[in-house]
Amino acid sequence: MVADTAPSSLTVAPSRSSAFLRIRAWLARRSEAVAIPVGAAALGFLLFGLFLAALGKSPLQLVDIVWRGGFGSSFALGNSLQRAAPLLFAALCVALPARLGLVVIGGEGAIVLGGLAAAAAAQPLAALPALLAVPLMACAAALVGAVWIGSVGWLQAYRGVNATISSLLLSYIALALANHLIEGPLRDPTSLNKPSTLPVDDAFMLGPMPVIGVHWGLGCGVIACLIAYGLMDRTTLGFAARIAGGNVRAAQIQGLPVGRLIVGFTALGGAFAALAGFFEVVAVQGTANGTLAAGYGYTGILVAFLARQNPIAIVPVAFLLGGIEASSGLIQRRMQLPDATVLVLEGLLFLIVLMSETLYGRFKLFNPHLWAEKRAPVPSAAVPA
Repeated sequence: MVADTAPSSLTVAPSRSSAFLRIRAWLARRSEAVAIPVGAAALGFLLFGLFLAALGKSPLQLVDIVWRGGFGSSFALGNSLQRAAPLLFAALCVALPARLGLVVIGGEGAIVLGGLAAAAAAQPLAALPALLAVPLMACAAALVGAVWIGSVGWLQAYRGVNATISSLLLSYIALALANHLIEGPLRDPTSLNKPSTLPVDDAFMLGPMPVIGVHWGLGCGVIACLIAYGLMDRTTLGFAARIAGGNVRAAQIQGLPVGRLIVGFTALGGAFAALAGFFEVVAVQGTANGTLAAGYGYTGILVAFLARQNPIAIVPVAFLLGGIEASSGLIQRRMQLPDATVLVLEGLLFLIVLMSETLYGRFKLFNPHLWAEKRAPVPSAAVPA
């Protein structure tokens, strides 16, 4: 009996040890994607604090103002959440194509055109009930955004035009086109000092969500992030997109429709960005005007890169950036700094985050394959026959 039980008792400890090592390795791999962006953001804030100190301003006062203006009260919290809502959609416009190796930075144009399409579609739909008209307005906005950003993917896939350059240039075209339509054919004759389209009917305006008190764009943005996560990480389509993003040539050899994947995911990202403009019109402003170009598309780039193109991580990062932007006016008044101070902070954060991309895979703490120490090979003469 002793001989039978001894080996089984000896095999329990290694199995427990191996299970512990697997859990530790899993946590190490996942924590790298959190630790490096958080460290990069902390370094960016530190450098910005030194910049303020050089100007004779107190970095601690800035932290206090950002807390009070973005998170310190229920009003500030609601304002931050409202600013985070369009950032969720704008970040998805960057994150989805990024899984295929594309850097699309033209979400600002899709946001403006999406809001303009929603406002324009509201007029012919005025006779319909709100339960039917509002979804049709959202579909019109999403369709315009999908076509606009989808054309970026088509140019990349079938004409070899760099997606970063084409999306940026198309964004400028979108802004110019929107200004022309708002100040021309779609202009409300009663809007004198501030050109805008005809106002959306009150029945089509979306009220706030219960309890939270923020418009429905926030809830829909969170749902959109969950859908994007399921699509990219839990479906064969998302797996094919990741394969194409890792190695286009290998994906083509395997027979994957790389061109259609690129066009499809860029179009989906454009549709999400256009929904940000839709909610700005039907939940905030009630009309399409020049304030639709509020820079959400460009801030969404920073959100996506801080979240490392993870749709789930986009949610807290968008809330953080929304709070910082919500406090910009208070920073200007209390610290006597220009309104563009927050833009300087965001630009510095973006630069540090881009530089931190070179750190992945370099730290032994986060890479289990580096934990095992290299051992010298046993000489063949020492191996028993």
